Amino acid sequence: IYADPAKRLELYFRPKDPYCHPVCANRFPTSTMLLRVRRSTKKKQQLDAEEQSQPEVQFEMEILGIVTTVYKFQGMSDFQYLAMHSGPDGKQTSMYDKVLMLKPEKEEFFNRDLPLYIPPPIFSRLDTPVDYFYRPDIQHREGYNNPQVSGENLIGLSRARRPHNAIFVNFDDEEIPTKPLDAAVQNWKKVCTNPVDKKVEEELRKLFEVRPVWSRNAVKANISVHPDKLKVLLPYLAYYMLTGPWRSLWVRFGYDPRKHPEAKIYQVLDFRIRCGMKYGYAATDMPVKAKRSTYNYSLPITVKKQGSHTVSVHDLKQGLGSAGTSGAKKPPSSRYKLKESIYIFQEGALPPYRQMFYQLCDLNVESLQKIIHRNDGTESECTERDGWCLAKTSDDLRDSMSLMIKQIIRSTRPALFSNTTSSEDGKEQLAYESAEDEDDEEEEEEDFKPSDGSENEMETEILDYV
Repeated sequence: IYADPAKRLELYFRPKDPYCHPVCANRFPTSTMLLRVRRSTKKKQQLDAEEQSQPEVQFEMEILGIVTTVYKFQGMSDFQYLAMHSGPDGKQTSMYDKVLMLKPEKEEFFNRDLPLYIPPPIFSRLDTPVDYFYRPDIQHREGYNNPQVSGENLIGLSRARRPHNAIFVNFDDEEIPTKPLDAAVQNWKKVCTNPVDKKVEEELRKLFEVRPVWSRNAVKANISVHPDKLKVLLPYLAYYMLTGPWRSLWVRFGYDPRKHPEAKIYQVLDFRIRCGMKYGYAATDMPVKAKRSTYNYSLPITVKKQGSHTVSVHDLKQGLGSAGTSGAKKPPSSRYKLKESIYIFQEGALPPYRQMFYQLCDLNVESLQKIIHRNDGTESECTERDGWCLAKTSDDLRDSMSLMIKQIIRSTRPALFSNTTSSEDGKEQLAYESAEDEDDEEEEEEDFKPSDGSENEMETEILDYV
């Protein structure tokens, strides 16, 4: 706990009870001293029996060191949930010996009839009292109508959801849109108020002329546009595919990839880096770190949130001008651009995340392109699973890419593959060395640091545009 300044110190009143809920202490800096105080008492001899002698007391103090950090328990103790059962007569019976398995048990232990015991999944998230201020009545603009909700007693939304007016298309839909919704046109015209926005619009039009299908990350890597403005611009120029081989991609209005065999190079490949014992390296040895991990999860009450920082909100109507004093670190032409590695797979380089969505044309490896173009000129049918490619093309691509990544890891961390011996059943037994994680050098903090991707790009993008 001391090694991580954001963690709180936990105190368990019953350490051996797994159902015990801890109280947490916050960390504070201090400049105090740790003293050792000795109290010595000497009794005086009594000269007269009637006289009461006062003992002589002496104190000795010694400074042992300086204390720089202190933990204070400022919160209230939360509810404690005991594994108890209330009988019909109101008598409480402990169930610890029935629900806790302290040693290997036989089948009878699991087949016993027990009262229903379901501990709460989570306790309160706050341990300090806070004042709750009710929100005042919202003053809407003239002409506002409350959103339609079902049910008479359902609490409505505080405000209407801001629609971005994207058009979603499924693979089974017969027709594809040829123009944007009127609301999408109005939204972009309302936001596009300066020459920089017009230039971004023209750049995106040119991208869709060169290539009719793009992923959002690929667009971010080719033009510099504020993410909030991109949410409004994309529905103005393209529609979004929900299912099929072009799922999670933006397609130019009027272009139907299901009718053009040459569109197979724009299909999406959901690639995930494989790790495990049979691949020669465990998840902890993976050079590519997971963006989010359940293993590092800590309860909200055990994390001390940092104080809020003053953030300058960038008004969309002001374009891409400098925001704050740190805006001069990066020119506006590339401030919001992502790196090419976010959408391009290259031989000899690791992907930035363990799960990536690549378009087939962005796999810049000759051997992979040969797999993709195996049936050039003989495409006969576009299927929802494989598109215009041969069956199991995606599986072949994933196998080849996984082999390349394994070779990269082998070259960067040969210790993982150094001692390999064959066991009796012929399986490869790999000896691992505890290699220290090589932390990448972090780049300097910038005024705007966009997210480089997502573990589930399709899900997050739909939430942005629905």
